Amino acid sequence: MSSTLSSPHNGPSSDTTALPRWVSILFVIAFALVAGLLYAAFAQRQALRQSQDDAEKKTQALAAEVDKTNARVADLKGQLEVTSQKLGLTQDELARARGLAQDIRKNQQQSDAQLREQIGAVQTDTTTKFGQVETQINGAQSDISATKADLEATKGKLQSTIGDLGVQSGLIARNHDEVEELKRLGERDIFEFTLTTKTKSPQHVGPIQMTLRRVDPKRNTYTLTVIADDKSIEKKDKTVEEPVQFYVHGARAPDEIVVFDISKGQAKGYLSTPKSDTEAPPSTPSGQ
Repeated sequence: MSSTLSSPHNGPSSDTTALPRWVSILFVIAFALVAGLLYAAFAQRQALRQSQDDAEKKTQALAAEVDKTNARVADLKGQLEVTSQKLGLTQDELARARGLAQDIRKNQQQSDAQLREQIGAVQTDTTTKFGQVETQINGAQSDISATKADLEATKGKLQSTIGDLGVQSGLIARNHDEVEELKRLGERDIFEFTLTTKTKSPQHVGPIQMTLRRVDPKRNTYTLTVIADDKSIEKKDKTVEEPVQFYVHGARAPDEIVVFDISKGQAKGYLSTPKSDTEAPPSTPSGQ
């Protein structure tokens, strides 16, 4: 295990940190989601308003039909009286005819009442649906605000820095809870580990193996050996929370090891690997 992997440089090292590109993309997606939800809400409102307008037009048309029907009933009553006079009907016959006309008018009034109830039900249903859409819109806006606040909180807790190969690192977790936050973000594959110097044989961590050689709790440093692609890489005197970077075959971005806690003979941290490796790293001088 004496050979080492060549390590890439992406330009001169910088002490400044930069916001990761995926965070910007995530915010763009979040804002696009907001715009889409607001547009959908606007479309739903327009559709409900159109439905309400249609209902009002139908109501006016039905009211006009009622007026026409009442007018026809009045005409029939007048015609009946004229006809009765011409035919010389008896008083009993006229009474029966008037009773028939009253029954017709009563039935018409009942029909009018039922029609008004139906119109009221349509208007109530339209108002209820409009209120439901308003509630859904308010709920969506609350969810969007909560998501934005959650992203801001995650960004505040996690930091980005430069790794030991001079490559801009992703967000760094400094304890177990922040490791869980990285897993939840889902940008990279995360493998948490606990290594001890007592274990002499390499320990499998995700797709690689590692051996903890030495820890110095007073100086917050450690030394370990990484085995990847059947090659051994020694990472000597690395500090706690420093991104320890190395490339595997065909990788477009480096794997990273972050140790966030060391004690006597023990180191805790995690391995972070890209979700897809499609490009090999550029060749660089050895000795990193």
